[in-house]
Amino acid sequence: MALKVTFLGTGTSQGVPPIGCQSEVCLSDNPKDKRLRASVLIQWAGKDIIIDTGPDFRYQMIRENMNNVDAILFTHEHRDHTSGLDDIRPINFLQNKRVPVYLTSQVLNSLKDQFAYIFEPVPYPGIPELDFHLIQNKPFLLFDKWITPIQVMHYKLPVLGFRMGNFAYITDANFIEDSEIEKLEGVEVLVLNALRKTEHISHFTLDQATQLALRVGAKQTYFTHMSHQIGLHDAVCADLPNGIDLAFDGLTFEVSE
Repeated sequence: MALKVTFLGTGTSQGVPPIGCQSEVCLSDNPKDKRLRASVLIQWAGKDIIIDTGPDFRYQMIRENMNNVDAILFTHEHRDHTSGLDDIRPINFLQNKRVPVYLTSQVLNSLKDQFAYIFEPVPYPGIPELDFHLIQNKPFLLFDKWITPIQVMHYKLPVLGFRMGNFAYITDANFIEDSEIEKLEGVEVLVLNALRKTEHISHFTLDQATQLALRVGAKQTYFTHMSHQIGLHDAVCADLPNGIDLAFDGLTFEVSE
């Protein structure tokens, strides 16, 4: 049975275009140069799994004609990956169910600050209905499928990537220990963040991501969490090695289990 993967968003924290930008990329007519905040939908065996709910989550779900979420995985606590969590409320109503959320204790503590009303002893009517499950950097079972976390560093902040069978998703990283890279051995499709061409304190550059992708050797690598400084989609893809491409919003593909 195959995993179906859909990129809900492939942009950095400000999205592309950011407000007021007049760069060549931001003025491009190519829809592949327009990027909502990074998130991905993974579907298998009738289950719909979301990795990260950023500020564009509501629109992303509407765009993909999605009205169901069976679980949410959080990579880390930054707002461009969590701030759409409140928009799970229509899912609660439409599907008449609570939604399980898988996250580290660090992310949970941050959500308690960001969404204090969700955690009140006497809940306010209509809040998101969520069941929180704490995870660490070790495999866990989700709907009869093993998920392997991959610990990466986002400057000094620990972030989790996730491997599901032959698919792996990593965002917001600028360093990965060799022992964590080994978890990617044999992966068929790798998603990796690549912010821009020039150095950044907390994200891989395009060249750094390319070198890591070549080291892992997946049949196909897609880059995500990109800023407008990455360059025009088509021009950048033309210069990348075979089997390495920029992702784009709405891109869908299947990966064998």
